[in-house]
Amino acid sequence: MSHNRSNKEKATAAGLLVALGIIYGDIGTSPLYVMKAIVGDRPISEILLLGGLSCIFWTLTFQTTLKYVIFTLRADNKGEGGIFSLYALVRSRANWLIYPAIIGGSTLLADGVITPSISISSAIEGLLVLNPKMQTVPIVIGILLFLFFFVQPFGTNKIGKFFGPIMLVWFLMLGTLGTINLIAYPYVLKAINPYYAVELLTSYPQGFWLLGAVFLCTTGAEALYSDLGHCGRANIRISWIFVKTMLLLNYFGQGAWLYQLLGKELENQNPFYAIMPSWFVIVGIIIATLATIIASQALITGSFTLISEAITLNLWPRLRIVYPSLLKGQLFIPAINFLLCIGCCLVVVYFQSSEHMEAAYGLAITLTMLMTTILLFNYLQQTQMPPTFVFSLTAIFGSLEICFFIANIVKFQEGGWITLLISGLLAFVMFVWHNAGIIKKRYNFFVSLTDQLGALKELSADTTIPKYATHLVYLTASTSPHFIEDRIIYSIFRKQPKRADIYWFIHITTLDEPHTAEYIAHIIVPDDVIWVEFRLGFRVQPRINLYFRKVVEDLVQSKEVNIISRYQSLAQRNVAGDFRFVVMERYLSYGIDFPDFDKFIMDVYFFLKRFAISEERGFGLDTSSVTVEKIPLTTPQIDNIKLQRVFID
Repeated sequence: MSHNRSNKEKATAAGLLVALGIIYGDIGTSPLYVMKAIVGDRPISEILLLGGLSCIFWTLTFQTTLKYVIFTLRADNKGEGGIFSLYALVRSRANWLIYPAIIGGSTLLADGVITPSISISSAIEGLLVLNPKMQTVPIVIGILLFLFFFVQPFGTNKIGKFFGPIMLVWFLMLGTLGTINLIAYPYVLKAINPYYAVELLTSYPQGFWLLGAVFLCTTGAEALYSDLGHCGRANIRISWIFVKTMLLLNYFGQGAWLYQLLGKELENQNPFYAIMPSWFVIVGIIIATLATIIASQALITGSFTLISEAITLNLWPRLRIVYPSLLKGQLFIPAINFLLCIGCCLVVVYFQSSEHMEAAYGLAITLTMLMTTILLFNYLQQTQMPPTFVFSLTAIFGSLEICFFIANIVKFQEGGWITLLISGLLAFVMFVWHNAGIIKKRYNFFVSLTDQLGALKELSADTTIPKYATHLVYLTASTSPHFIEDRIIYSIFRKQPKRADIYWFIHITTLDEPHTAEYIAHIIVPDDVIWVEFRLGFRVQPRINLYFRKVVEDLVQSKEVNIISRYQSLAQRNVAGDFRFVVMERYLSYGIDFPDFDKFIMDVYFFLKRFAISEERGFGLDTSSVTVEKIPLTTPQIDNIKLQRVFID
């Protein structure tokens, strides 16, 4: 275990503060709208109030604490968490597990569109307490634009230091305001009894469907697991005790205030701001706005990490990734940032208020949690837990999430279709990219590299052919140093004879572990043919140009290879030879008789590829020393072509 990993196993004051700033933004800002969503425009009754509070208490206990904090955090992939990390832990069990990972990842990404919109809108709408006629939409749009274009591109290295203290103030404010109101009406504490939750769901008219609003209190639970690598299990578990306490105090404090309105309706009031003293409202709005910006920033950054993992796992087209700082996990994807910004602004303009956004919120994330449960079930089966216990635990979580999903279905026509549409589009892209990779592998044909060694050495020594490069480097899909793609052999000998002094073949293996970065080098023919395998974790960016330089440096130091130029005038001056990479880029040629499914997948794949960066940029290669060769995915068969030769006298 690394020293860094050991540190993350222990809770520290700094770690607890970081956890507050990174993890709890989404779930921590839920009090802004949850009680308001539960009560809605219904007359406030005791069963509605106590039942709603009871459902919140037990949802946070079962769904957030039991499932995520206690059990899901056990699925630790070398210190990392998240649905793709969980998938990497179990993907060897069955090929079909890729599909829960795709669905869960796409719905989690769709959540990145609605969460910033509803959180920031809820905070800014506090201004309506002061001026009911104020137009909040332009303010929300302005904050979103500031967040996406002036905060995200620069990372959180500097401003991130303030996230923890601000969120600490936020949670203390939640707890304090809740306690003040709870002291006045402690009667609502009886809602801790699960009897009231059961009564609401079974006796109250349309009570079961209120679970769609209750579910909003736990929508940020997935972030507890996704940010495992940033904070560590111990820091998350300990900080959650504080966070959950503050959240419950605020929910019950809102319930205590609502208890005074039995028999009445809210009439466009938000209990969150109503429990504040009038002199504190401005301060509360400022703190709430800062908290929602932090929550949004953390969620957007999480989306970048998710897309980065999807690219490495071959589930997404390669995109340009920027690293704002040297901090681990700090990355920025301009294309995704732009799309999220457009999506959030459109959501705000379409729904106009957080109350209407609640209709779209929650439906997609229930699918994320269901997919996590499926993957978690497979993970727990690999542990020492008794099978009966694993099945029982999964049945409890699965049943709860199915109930939440059914209750959220009613949101489909009210706006839930938006997040499902976004999720569906994202899942479709992942599905196509994954299956295109399978189809391309099917058309990979390999030949024995050993059988080609003689021809390679002869070509290297044939001075009648102009030298193409001193070092010629190919990226290969072959997992063995004994085999090579036939298209690479075709490129070397037939497309344009490429004479080189040393031929390098590089293979990249994506590991189930997140941060591994290692290589294996096989000197097949000394100073002539070398095969290198990079073994990279799914969170490691394939900066092959930099990694390859390190490999060459290591091999030179160990005297396993001589990279000095073979030209006499340069060799006597110890000048290193030139390196040239050859990237084989496939295209779909006409006349290929694909099965209908394969043709559809490949047509969409090549369409999507137009919007991705090139292979050489995706692998971090120096474009000045890269040759891109276009080759067909497979060649048309000519034996079924009817063509008759005609002789003319």
